[in-house]
Amino acid sequence: MIKVSNNKYDLEERTTKFSEAIIDLCKKAPKNVVTIPILDQLIRSGTSMGANYMEANGASSRKDFRNKIFICKKEAKEAAYWLRLLAKAVAELKDECRRLWKEVHELTLIFSKIAANTK
Repeated sequence: MIKVSNNKYDLEERTTKFSEAIIDLCKKAPKNVVTIPILDQLIRSGTSMGANYMEANGASSRKDFRNKIFICKKEAKEAAYWLRLLAKAVAELKDECRRLWKEVHELTLIFSKIAANTK
């Protein structure tokens, strides 16, 4: 389970913890012709969300901030997709994938709300 800081609204910490959990999950998965492409895409989308959020916090303008938040949302949705496929491909990781899917779904909703409120 992902442990976040005392402030559950600390998105820098939350996205970093999510990225770390994705790395740990991917290390557990068997490597074969089915899982290798899934793991590659999951690592990319699951970790880039946090990196883009860090970039958003250092944005040079509101437009730049909003763009980075949209990228966070896009990457979160993609990570959810790859988690679903990994759960199908590796039955013994299904519960862990499901927990991470719930977290990334919450992050998608948060990024959607931030984007909608940033004009």
